[in-house]
Amino acid sequence: MKRIKSLILALAATTVMLWGQTEVSTPIIPSWERTSEGATVISLSLQQAKDTAIRYNRQLQNASYDVKIAQAQRWQTIASMLPQVTAGYDYQNMMGFKMEMRIPVGKNPATGEDMVNVIERASPPNGTFSISAGMQISGQQIVGAMINKIAVDMADISRLQTEQTITSTVTQLYISILANRHIISLLDSSKMNIEKIYQSTVEAVKIGVTEQTEADKLYVQVMKLESALNSARQGLEMTYSSMKLQLGVSADTYIELTDNLDQLTNAEASLRLLHTKFDITDNYNYRLMSKNLELSRKQIKLAAMGYSPSLTIGYRYSDIKYFDGEPMMNMNPPNVFSIGVKVPLFTSGRTFMSIREKKYSYLKAKNTFDDSHNQLEIKDKQLRFNLNSAYENFIIQKKNIAVTNSVFNKVAEKFRYGRASSLEVTQASSDFINAQNTYIQAIMNMTNAQIELRNLLDK
Repeated sequence: MKRIKSLILALAATTVMLWGQTEVSTPIIPSWERTSEGATVISLSLQQAKDTAIRYNRQLQNASYDVKIAQAQRWQTIASMLPQVTAGYDYQNMMGFKMEMRIPVGKNPATGEDMVNVIERASPPNGTFSISAGMQISGQQIVGAMINKIAVDMADISRLQTEQTITSTVTQLYISILANRHIISLLDSSKMNIEKIYQSTVEAVKIGVTEQTEADKLYVQVMKLESALNSARQGLEMTYSSMKLQLGVSADTYIELTDNLDQLTNAEASLRLLHTKFDITDNYNYRLMSKNLELSRKQIKLAAMGYSPSLTIGYRYSDIKYFDGEPMMNMNPPNVFSIGVKVPLFTSGRTFMSIREKKYSYLKAKNTFDDSHNQLEIKDKQLRFNLNSAYENFIIQKKNIAVTNSVFNKVAEKFRYGRASSLEVTQASSDFINAQNTYIQAIMNMTNAQIELRNLLDK
């Protein structure tokens, strides 16, 4: 009986070792990942995915529009200080009305009544063509144009920051997809291995060489792996959807990733990044805060311009054409030039309090800037520590895979000769899969730590 049991266990162990040596090393592309006929297919390396996102991502497009909006607003402010010219034509018809002027000339000697001379002024239909030109300049307009320039700079920095965020997100999603696919491949291989052992154990139960409890334990393990596979596939589908959203492609587009996980796992890059000096002036958050502080300072000048005079210059040319004779009087000058200066004398303290308000706002912005400056320096040290820890954990987990794989092979070898139970093989297989999952998570942690530090350093 023992020889029969050993033979069955040996056959099962041989199956396990064959699957462990072939299926685990060769990633499986599940059928549910394949594109349907007629669907759009795009093949992308990581760099191509980043370039595609930069070109088609709608969030980044909106950030570019914000820059153009700020530029348009700045030119509106500048244009308000330049000459404004308008032309017009007016038609007027008083429907035969005549204006009368009565001039007293004394009394009638015969009757004693007052005598007046009546002068009538005809108002024939007429058309007036006019051209008006004018410009107005004030200190508030000049400072406003300076503020608009700062707004343009801030919008451009925000655009660059959005681009950085999107490319970082694409990198995380790209590597996450590859990692999830690798995990699914491992789970699928492990499930097939356990199913083979389970079927062998079921046969052993039928001939009475092992107990039903052993088969039941293996069946539970098969169901656990099936559940883990379903969760992993669902997570992968969600990651693909997020990638499509970042790339700006339609939902029915099929994405093929041409890079592999080993290509993108560069531990040496982590070490080089750790030795890169932090120049805070390159950081986008710092640059935005600096511009915001400058903007707050300009707001004080804008409020102070409430005391400054304003200059207005105007010119008007008009030409009246009468369509039915000439009137007796024409009081419309063809050329008019005007210039004026307004100086604010008394505003009941409104301008003074506005300046005080802007000063307090500037002091608040200055405190926020100083705090943020310190936070960025502290964050630099923390992110370097995180990356160093993630790198060390990656090295440990990489070695752990080799150890758990060796343990699994030894247990399978014992299983072949009947010196290990199916439960021990299952446990060793689970430990190996867990080690692979932990290794994949270590890759993701190191990748995320790299991205966070690169974003801080603007590299």
